[in-house]
Amino acid sequence: MSTATPPRAGSAELPPTGSRRVDRARLDALAARVTVAGRREMMDVEKPFTGETLGRVARCEEEDVERAVLEARALQAGWASTSLDRRAAILRRFHDLVLARQAEVLDLIQLETGKARRHASEEVLDVAIVSRYYANTVSQHLRPRRRRGALPFLTATWEYRHPLGVVAIIAPWNYPLTLAISDAIPALIAGNGVVIKPDGHTPYSALWGMELLEEAGMPRGLVQVVTGSGAKLGPHLIDRVDYVMFTGSTHTGRTVARQAADRLIACSMELGGKNAMIVLDDADIGKAVTGAERALFSNAGQLCTAIERLYVHEAIAQEYVRRLVEHTGKMRLGAELEYGSDMGSLISAEHFEVVRGHVEDAVAKGARVLTGGRPRPDLGPHFYEPTLLQDVREDMSLFADETFGPVVAISTFANDDEVVERANQSVYGLNFSVWTEDAGRGRELATRLHAGTVNVNEGYAATWASVDAPMGGFKQSGLGRRHGRHGIQKYTEEQTISVQRLLPLAPPPPMSHKLWVRLMTQALRVMRRLPGVR
Repeated sequence: MSTATPPRAGSAELPPTGSRRVDRARLDALAARVTVAGRREMMDVEKPFTGETLGRVARCEEEDVERAVLEARALQAGWASTSLDRRAAILRRFHDLVLARQAEVLDLIQLETGKARRHASEEVLDVAIVSRYYANTVSQHLRPRRRRGALPFLTATWEYRHPLGVVAIIAPWNYPLTLAISDAIPALIAGNGVVIKPDGHTPYSALWGMELLEEAGMPRGLVQVVTGSGAKLGPHLIDRVDYVMFTGSTHTGRTVARQAADRLIACSMELGGKNAMIVLDDADIGKAVTGAERALFSNAGQLCTAIERLYVHEAIAQEYVRRLVEHTGKMRLGAELEYGSDMGSLISAEHFEVVRGHVEDAVAKGARVLTGGRPRPDLGPHFYEPTLLQDVREDMSLFADETFGPVVAISTFANDDEVVERANQSVYGLNFSVWTEDAGRGRELATRLHAGTVNVNEGYAATWASVDAPMGGFKQSGLGRRHGRHGIQKYTEEQTISVQRLLPLAPPPPMSHKLWVRLMTQALRVMRRLPGVR
């Protein structure tokens, strides 16, 4: 594999990383794993905590994408012939390595995303959970299955699943380990090669994951990473692969879907959300307040499943909002590479301006700031306080548009029917949250919400971590699902094989077609009455 030429370890032009475990040489070693076909211009990766340059990786071009796909494809056939038990054993070793080396990758995630360590730890746990799940269930999901044949005793039918070939994982910056590696894991164990295109802000986590997969026993080169502009590399990648897994904005998702459709290849997408949290009149206020911190402000709200709309029943609204404002005002923002901070930084100056613009637009049009609503340049260039707003109206940009930051609009409701209708009035439907002391009531209400996942008495983690169940969005929040059987079978082609015995499905000579149809008609009438015959 040809690689880029990164800066010398300890290059004077790059500031220290601030990590005891991730130094300049380590970043350069990871950058050297990017697939390139020759020398390439290097692009800066920013450290959001400070705005300084963290490191540099190759700015890949079309030739690099072509090389990555060809190398992965060259190894894929051999990998597909590897037994499921062997593939599962590699994932189990990978699971153990991730947990053993988590201190290093936690630093990496924080350095390139700016998130608090408690939120970075969710990525480590997720990768381990997904690895364990598919290692333990791959045979259940992919083994050949006997299916009911056309005619009992005469037709024997089986369903087989085959890998697609090479899968593209186009991952965003907000969860750079989870949305690169956890999405690659089922594709790999299904027998595919994988090319990962991480976001330009966050390449190192994906490279780290690729390194550990190879250390666990994955064939070197089966997983490839190309870095650079998504707008530039994405089309070249989609033109060459056999399946696309994309996580990102709904706007970009439409572009990806159109290109995949032109090639008649399948795709799966998790896209935007304008998620709602509903606090019913019988909710435990204390639990719903502390749960709201996680639901609203995890990763500074830069989470597709984070809550941006908070509906509180009018019977408890005054007390609930008072306690939530007090709790939110006490949240600790910080940039340390240790546990302690409740929230970290936004990813970039560009995204910081989007968040600030949404708040300023709302306030200018009459919204009230209950707490927060200010930048925190004393902490770093992209820090923004967790913000609660009231009196948000339809003419404000954040009313319907995804802010993707630590900003939440609070309003009240009178009854269940009202809040269900209001919560469903969105083009998005990714993740909702319901809080109540009556689990049955919460579950019934959840079934009325137009969202792919609904958490009762939790913000987002319960459905996300339940990896045996599908995860994805309704409406403009996505296509397809990750997790469970859906999350691995989508990376395979289904094949049906039938063996016909004794008699063909046609009139045997010298029987006429007319007589054969009459006999088949009688047979179908008999089978209609037999128990257990489908």
